[in-house]
Amino acid sequence: MKGWQIFRHSFNLVMTNLDQALRLSLVLYLLQSSYTIYSFFNPPQMMEFDGAQVPVMDPSTILPTILLGLLAIIASLWIAVAWHRYALTGETTSGWIPQFHGSAVLGYLGRSILIGLLIMLAVVVVSIPVGIISIGMPGLAGVMTLALIGIGAYLFFRLGVMLPAAALGEKLSLGAAWDETKGESGTILTLALIVVGASIIVQLPSWFNDDPTSVINVVYSLVVNWFATIIGISVLTTLYGHFVEKRPID
Repeated sequence: MKGWQIFRHSFNLVMTNLDQALRLSLVLYLLQSSYTIYSFFNPPQMMEFDGAQVPVMDPSTILPTILLGLLAIIASLWIAVAWHRYALTGETTSGWIPQFHGSAVLGYLGRSILIGLLIMLAVVVVSIPVGIISIGMPGLAGVMTLALIGIGAYLFFRLGVMLPAAALGEKLSLGAAWDETKGESGTILTLALIVVGASIIVQLPSWFNDDPTSVINVVYSLVVNWFATIIGISVLTTLYGHFVEKRPID
């Protein structure tokens, strides 16, 4: 199955270049994770409103939360651009912070927003008949939710080849991105199911933790999310390298 080959190639890309993966992303990932860590030590207050418990932020934490959120976005985009460029062009770093490519980061952000909006629109449209089916057959609600997640992941990987192109400073339109993966719907769907399934599996230990806000759970989530982040970026890299640049994945 080519979908499995793409995932395996992406996983191996990280494992065989783990030193560079850490050099390119570790410091930036810690910056990205500062939002999670701050939120852990400054949880919102729970207040009752119309009989329901509603989280309310302390006014003193609003500004730091916004600033750390912006920092997390910049750091995540920086990591993505750096890893794409390393995997596709061999651009490395001898230190612990990769070169910042401002135009590529902005292009990556713009295309990410565009893809996100299109996926959101598609999921909303599909959720209407799915919701009707779920009302008539409540037992299928869970399956329908997973189907919506799968559709979102499928569309993301079909259009996501635009993102590595942005990291390289190349122009790749939505139509061109869709055409590059034409005829590979089965491969993309299989890949989407593998990625979603792997994400669920690695998160299971934290879900079964009696105290989801425990330090152990936060540390576990940070470590797992680093691997998920780098491997996810690698999947997009592999898709671009294989379907756009016609590189082998064997």
